[in-house]
Amino acid sequence: MTYRISILIAVLFSAPIAHSFCGFYVAKAGAKLFNKASQVVIARHDDKTVMTMANDFKGDPKEFAVVIPVPTFINEGQIHIGDKKIIDHLDAYTAPRLVEYFDENPCHRLMEDSIRFFASPRYEMEKARRKESHGVTVEAEYTIGEYDIVILSATESQGLEFWLKENGYSIPNGAARVLGSYIKQKMRFFVAKVNLKEQSKLGYNYLRPISVAYESSKFMLPIRLGTVNAQGAQELFIYALTQRGRVETTNYRTIKLPTGMDLPVYIKNEFGKFYRALFDQQAERMKTVFLEYAWNMNWCDPCAAAPLSVKELRELGVFWISENNRQAKEVFVTRLHLRYTADKFPEDLVFQETGDSSNFQGRYVLRHPWTGTDNCSAAREYRRNLKKRQEEEAERLASLTGWDINQIRDQMGITWVNIEEKTWWQRIWGQ
Repeated sequence: MTYRISILIAVLFSAPIAHSFCGFYVAKAGAKLFNKASQVVIARHDDKTVMTMANDFKGDPKEFAVVIPVPTFINEGQIHIGDKKIIDHLDAYTAPRLVEYFDENPCHRLMEDSIRFFASPRYEMEKARRKESHGVTVEAEYTIGEYDIVILSATESQGLEFWLKENGYSIPNGAARVLGSYIKQKMRFFVAKVNLKEQSKLGYNYLRPISVAYESSKFMLPIRLGTVNAQGAQELFIYALTQRGRVETTNYRTIKLPTGMDLPVYIKNEFGKFYRALFDQQAERMKTVFLEYAWNMNWCDPCAAAPLSVKELRELGVFWISENNRQAKEVFVTRLHLRYTADKFPEDLVFQETGDSSNFQGRYVLRHPWTGTDNCSAAREYRRNLKKRQEEEAERLASLTGWDINQIRDQMGITWVNIEEKTWWQRIWGQ
């Protein structure tokens, strides 16, 4: 029987400024909005790394397999089967979010309250198989949870490709060239398949994340294998957990997504659609890695989910905090998002941890108009400026998403007129 390979990526490596955003959190845009999305959590300090991989594989578990280049030999104790719920929690916590404000009566002078919302493969190994074949050495074999795992080394790419095909993998064209580049770096290969018998025994009907702990001075993420048999662009979300500050790529630009702008109120019910369109526009324009979130794990404002507990963080590999800690003050989370293809991202990602611990989040604002009937001078001025503000919101939304501005105006339910400020003489004679 042949198996369809689902080649994932692997990792090869090495007191915040307070600014209250306020407002009520009302929606978030997590990784589930995107198809063909892989998620990688990287907990890294000094040369020690714990990398956890989750993917959106859909289909028969017997068709699932993963091949991951790793920088060093992996012992059985360095492999752990994780909990997808924790990654989902991290995704929710770092997701771009929507907040809303309500305009106050301009006739009243009120102190603004700051409001925070805390939501408080199948792989039957032959035991007598030769340990070396076609320049490929089987260095170790493990069964961990529902996965059969093999650690391989190889001396040449064609031999590795032949070995994988001989052992039930359907290798796509072009894989040998990419595999060869990792062999030249003297990297090993972490291969996993689902053990259906063990999966049935454990009672899981989905594939749990796989974590690998190792030491290496290299701080990089090999993504080229993920483009070999890809049908179209791939989404990748990277959640980096570090001690000092934000993580960024060094061989590609890392830029912040547009954030902090006011949008039409009707987007509240279409936030997912809006955010996909926004990211589509940005990814089409630029070959870059986008920063979606950077924050100390100890707090958030506004919170799209509660911060992760110390127990959850340690499950993800944050080894430098004690399980006795009550708070995660020494954990900084960076969320990166890219859409990659072989032509746009021909090189693996190389990272560095910066000392920048300033806060950033993808955050979009709804401002509900005041609808009162008071008629003081401030109220009259407010009403004169409201249409201009709403037109600016429509133009901004059209620019961010590529949507038709007239359809946006219709959705806003506003009768549009020329809102340019009249000159003093036009106001005299009613022009």
